[in-house]
Amino acid sequence: MKRQYLLGALCLASCSLNAQDSFHLFLKDGSRIDYLTSEVDSVVFVHDDNQGGQPNIPEEPNPGDVTEGAVKIISAAGWLESAYAEWAPLSNASNYNVYCKPAAAANYEKVDAMLVRDYGDKIRVDVLGLKEGKHDVKILPVVNGKESGTPTVVSFDVKGHDRSGFAHMGGATVGAYNNDGTLKENAVVIYVTEKNKSTLTADVFTSASKTTSCTGISAVMSALQKGYEKRPFCIRLIGRITAEGMTGSGDNNNLLLKASNNDRPVKDVTIEGVGNDATCYGFGVRGIRNNNCEIRNLGIMLFGDDGIAFETNNKNCWVHHNDIFYGTAGSDADQAKGDGSLDVKDDSQYMTFSYNHFYDSGKMSLCGMKSETGPNYITYHHNWFDHSDSRHPRVRTMSVHVYNNYYDGVAKYGVGAVMGASVFVEANYFRNVAKPMMIGGQGTDALGDGTFSGEPGAMIKSFNNYFTEKPSKFSFITQKTNATSFDAYEVANRQEQVPSSVKAVLGGSLYDNFDTNASLMYSYSVDKAEDVAKIVTTYAGRTNGGDFSWKFDNSKDDNDYSVNASLMAAIKGYQTKLVKVLGE
Repeated sequence: MKRQYLLGALCLASCSLNAQDSFHLFLKDGSRIDYLTSEVDSVVFVHDDNQGGQPNIPEEPNPGDVTEGAVKIISAAGWLESAYAEWAPLSNASNYNVYCKPAAAANYEKVDAMLVRDYGDKIRVDVLGLKEGKHDVKILPVVNGKESGTPTVVSFDVKGHDRSGFAHMGGATVGAYNNDGTLKENAVVIYVTEKNKSTLTADVFTSASKTTSCTGISAVMSALQKGYEKRPFCIRLIGRITAEGMTGSGDNNNLLLKASNNDRPVKDVTIEGVGNDATCYGFGVRGIRNNNCEIRNLGIMLFGDDGIAFETNNKNCWVHHNDIFYGTAGSDADQAKGDGSLDVKDDSQYMTFSYNHFYDSGKMSLCGMKSETGPNYITYHHNWFDHSDSRHPRVRTMSVHVYNNYYDGVAKYGVGAVMGASVFVEANYFRNVAKPMMIGGQGTDALGDGTFSGEPGAMIKSFNNYFTEKPSKFSFITQKTNATSFDAYEVANRQEQVPSSVKAVLGGSLYDNFDTNASLMYSYSVDKAEDVAKIVTTYAGRTNGGDFSWKFDNSKDDNDYSVNASLMAAIKGYQTKLVKVLGE
C-alpha cells in the first residue's frame, strides 16, 4: 500500500510499504506518533527493526537555514571549514551554479563547478575552504545555458578545525590551507575523479624556472618529486577512485607524495576528499620527505601495503578526519586485515594524527622504527579506534602525546611503548579494553601471555584516563601497585614529572618529560575523558560520518581478532552512488 502525509505546505513523497513492514512517524524530540493532528517542524521515516522501539535519530550538526527558491533543499549543514547542501534535481535543469559568501560580506563568489555532483535522486555541493563563522550559499539552476528562477539561499554556521598537536608547532600552516581554513594565496587546485584521473592536466615546476605540462595525476605526483614547486597544491579527490592511474609515480600500492632528495622536500600539499564519499579504493597514501603536508577527509579501503604511511624525514604533517578500513591480506599471519593502517617512522618529526576513524584495524599504527635520530614528536588525539586490535600506537624511540582518543572494544592492547620511547597518555576513554597500556618487558607484558613485545622497555606517563566496561582479564598496573614493574607511571596532575630514578626494567631508559617542557609543548585544550566517546563519534572520520555506515556488535566483536566477514564483504562490495560531476 502507499500513503502520503501532508504537513501544512510540506508534502512528503509517497513511500511503499510491504505487508511485513511496520513504519511509524517520529518528531524531532524522538517521540512517536501514528497519526498527525497538527503541523510539525519535520518528520523522519525510520524502519522499525525493534518492533516499536524508539530509534536513535542522530542530530545533524549546524543545520542550514533555508530561504525558499527554485530548488528544494533536502539536507544542508555547516561542517568543519566546509558546508554542504543537497537538493532535489529539476527536470529542466542541465546544471546548477552555486555561490558562497561570508554572511557579513556584500558579494558572492562562485563555487568551483567540480564541487557540484549528481547522485541521481539528489544534487549535492560541498563548499570547501571556509573560515569559522556564518556563511550564505546561493543556488541557481541552469536552464538552456542560463541561470533561471529564484535563487535558493542557505545560511550555515561553520566550525574551525582543531589544529592542536605537534604538526602546528610554532604556528606552522600545514598543507594548502591557511590556519583560518581558507586556501593559501596562489594555491593550485586539482580535482581527481575516476573518469579524469589519467587525463587531467596541470603545469608543475620541475626546475627553478621551468614548468612541465603533466597529464594524469601520476604524472603530476612524479613532477612534484623534483621539489621545485613553490606554490601550494590542493589535490581534491571526488567519489570512489580505483588504483589504476593513481599509483604510477613510483609505488604500486599508493598515491605517492615524495621528494627525490632531502634538500628539496615537497611542501604545502593537501590531499583531501570532497564531501562524505571520497574513497581511495585499492590504494593508500605514502609520504616521503614532505614538509607541511596534509591528508584529510578520505575513505581508504583495501589498501595494498599501509593505509597511510610516512617514511623518511617528514616534518609538520597532519592526518585528520579519515575513515580507514581493511587492507588486502598480506603474507604474514598478523596481516589478515592488511598491514599498518597509519604508520610513521624513519625520522618523521612534528606530526599530528587526529579525528580519524579506524574500522577493525589489525595493526593500527607503528610509531617509530630503530633508525630515528630523535627525539621525534608525535601527537594522536580524538581518534576512534573502533574495535581495532593493537598498536594504538606502538611506539619505538619517539616522544608521543596520546590524548582524548576513544578506545572502543580494542581486542589486544591500547598503547604500547618500547625501545626508550616516552609516551604521555592523557584523558582517553577506554571501553572494554583488557590491556590499555603496555611497556615491553614489565608490568602486564611481564606476566608472560605473549601479548606484546620482547624489545627493550620504555616509559609511559598516565593521567586522568577513563576506564569503563572493564573485561574480566583487565590489567592496568601502576607504580602505586608495583614500584618497578608497571604499565604506566600514574601522576596526580599533568605537570607532574616522572622522577629520574624511575627506569624501564629492560634497558633502563628514562621518561624524557617532554610534555612539561614549555619550549617543546604546544597549547591544547583537553576534553573531559568521560565526554570523549560522544565527541569523537560525532566528529571523527569523513564529513558527517562518511557514506559507509557500519555498527559493530559489541557482544561478538569486542574481543575478536579475526576479520569480520560481513564487514569485509561490505567493503569489497562498496560502490559509489555518484552519477556524475556536473563540472566535468
